[in-house]
Amino acid sequence: GLRLAGGRSRCEGRVELEQEGTWGTVCDDGWDIPDADVVCRQLQCGHAVRARGNASFGRGHGPILRDEVGCEGHERELWECPAELEHDCSHKEDAGVVCSEHQEWRLSGGRDGCAGRVEVFFRGTWSTVCNSTWYETEATVLCRTLGCGDALQRPSFGHTLPGKMVYLCGSLQPSLAQCRWAFNKSAPCYQSWAAGVICNGTGS
Repeated sequence: GLRLAGGRSRCEGRVELEQEGTWGTVCDDGWDIPDADVVCRQLQCGHAVRARGNASFGRGHGPILRDEVGCEGHERELWECPAELEHDCSHKEDAGVVCSEHQEWRLSGGRDGCAGRVEVFFRGTWSTVCNSTWYETEATVLCRTLGCGDALQRPSFGHTLPGKMVYLCGSLQPSLAQCRWAFNKSAPCYQSWAAGVICNGTGS
């Protein structure tokens, strides 16, 4: 088994693998983008946009099962990559990845982290969200995901970032990533503004 832990979606986090029923971690010595690419592809999370070390997603538990991983990037599974099984690592060196299919959100330009223009990190870049289908449901899903309560208002902003995302939630999903979405499709975003939201909670 292979999984990511401690991230904000199933496509980001500390790399954990299973050996004989026990989950363990990977040491960050030699951990780089080709290694992370194999993990992302194996989990059907696209490709790697970041290879992380120093337990940036928190320290794992259990054995450290791989060190000096040396994938070329084309391998189908992390098991196929050459690696050392002996190590001189501790969990403060646990390896992690951010894959292209990971989505995270922030609100910028408002009075705090619970108000402003909606920006989404996806495929390695921050983009804006089109307001063509930005209704109360979508805004509420985002406010709740950010721990900001419910949506009060949906102001509009200009698009100034490279990409455009559009979301359509039929119901109150746990996160926008579980709604229908499309990235950089021109039709749904034609003549749209960038979506914003003012939530009724307060953030940091």
